[in-house]
Amino acid sequence: MATQLKPDSSLEGKVSAQEWQARLDLAACYRIFDHLGWGESIYNHISIAVPGEEGAFLINPFGLLYDEVTASNLVKIDVEGNNIGGSPYMVNKAGFTQHAHFHKVLGGRANAICHVHTTATMAVCSHKDGLLPISFYACNFQNQIGYHDFEGVTVRAEEGERLVQNLGNHSILMLRNHGPVVMDGTIQGMFVKMWALQRACEIQIATLSQGEPKVVPQEVIDVHQRDLSVMASQGGAGVFDFEAWKRRIDKIDDSWRN
Repeated sequence: MATQLKPDSSLEGKVSAQEWQARLDLAACYRIFDHLGWGESIYNHISIAVPGEEGAFLINPFGLLYDEVTASNLVKIDVEGNNIGGSPYMVNKAGFTQHAHFHKVLGGRANAICHVHTTATMAVCSHKDGLLPISFYACNFQNQIGYHDFEGVTVRAEEGERLVQNLGNHSILMLRNHGPVVMDGTIQGMFVKMWALQRACEIQIATLSQGEPKVVPQEVIDVHQRDLSVMASQGGAGVFDFEAWKRRIDKIDDSWRN
């Protein structure tokens, strides 16, 4: 039976102020991803931990497109998969299994997580060499990405241990032949990281189509990453980027705030 889009009854004032802000941020993120063309029909996920509630996180209702997600229809579940927010919607097991394990094991370093199937990122995940240091953006991520071999759809809990092991101390896990998982302590930081990774992958595909790429040497990458870390504070760790895109989607449709 198809998921029916139910009229939103706003949860503003019915949940904590911290949870409502998290809901607003996550709903905005879904709309931004949709605007940028990063959706995948009713699939894929962005999740965020609920502040002050250990083991609880918000995720999209299964069956809704990203442009149908609102602050109030996000589903609140715990890391065991229990619906703890009274939502009438279900969640996609593939999203819950993967995201729940990261939220449960990694804690604050994975407060915000996205998994996408964009053409560019999936193409690079499917390339034998992964992300190559051939552009400004790609140099941001060298030696800061984990890789995990494809094991099929991520619905088995036992794969979670291998996902975390292959992630290591990084914040991006490229699922080979599948797509990336990007995480951060904040949704703003996760978003700007995903944006830069998408650009790096798009540029890699365009560059390789021309033939042999010009590879940036490691000593230059080291300087680039050192200087980038200094400059990152000027952008508020993605805050400025995220707020700018929120202004853009508000001009298009502000129903995500409901």
